[in-house]
Amino acid sequence: MESNELTIVIVTFKSEGKIFTCLDSIPGNLKVIIVENSNNFKFKEKIEKKYQNVTCILSGENKGYASANNIGLNRVQTKFALVLNPDAVLRKETIKNFYQSSNNLKDFWLLGPSNNQSQNYFFNKNEFLEVNDLKGFAIFFNVEKFNREFFDENFFLYFEEIDLCKMVKKKGGKIYLCKNILIDHLGASSVATNNELNLEKNRNWHWMWSTFYFHKKHKGFMVSLILIFPKLLSSFVKFIFYQMIQNKEKKDIYLCRLSGLFNSIIGKKSWYRPTLH
Repeated sequence: MESNELTIVIVTFKSEGKIFTCLDSIPGNLKVIIVENSNNFKFKEKIEKKYQNVTCILSGENKGYASANNIGLNRVQTKFALVLNPDAVLRKETIKNFYQSSNNLKDFWLLGPSNNQSQNYFFNKNEFLEVNDLKGFAIFFNVEKFNREFFDENFFLYFEEIDLCKMVKKKGGKIYLCKNILIDHLGASSVATNNELNLEKNRNWHWMWSTFYFHKKHKGFMVSLILIFPKLLSSFVKFIFYQMIQNKEKKDIYLCRLSGLFNSIIGKKSWYRPTLH
């Protein structure tokens, strides 16, 4: 298989602290599309000057993970794509092993590395294992299977890859882990900021919004309301508690949880955006 059969898509947002380690691990003959969720021309200029195989697209604003990945995936002209987080690092044999795996798995829709998954899978002597979902830090796409329909852009943050996998399974598609494909996920955060509180408020708002939206999409409104009620009650009680003891940071975090959940319940779009410097 030739290198022109795979394109790597990376979504970035204030990712300067992680992206260079990621890009250094990618073979120079592979095409890389970075979608930067801002209008940071200096970032684009710096990246494209250092890496001849990289094209950096500026989204103009923070569009979120799902929408930005769709921008990148819709620019892909190769047979396969790898959606990669900026805090992920390829190993020396990663791409070679993917090429070998794709030759053996003609029917795959999505393919993931065997390490850093949410569950510990046992392959025994099998090289591949069919699964229901993958973690989103590194996912190989068999692009032609998707007919240009990838992530649900209603998600701004969280649950995008779980929803994607559900869509694939509903269409009868195959999702695999490959024992020989290894990609390291450095974890922590892909976003570099000095304002950790605003980042935490953002995480909590979107986690609650996406949780309810995901359940509503797949199980209906009433079932989702029942499932989410304990989180709603817990967030409300903790908000009142932290307000009483005058812990402003914790109070604001739980207010964000309540706001995210309430906006999702009443059907408002995922509008919250953090102020980060």
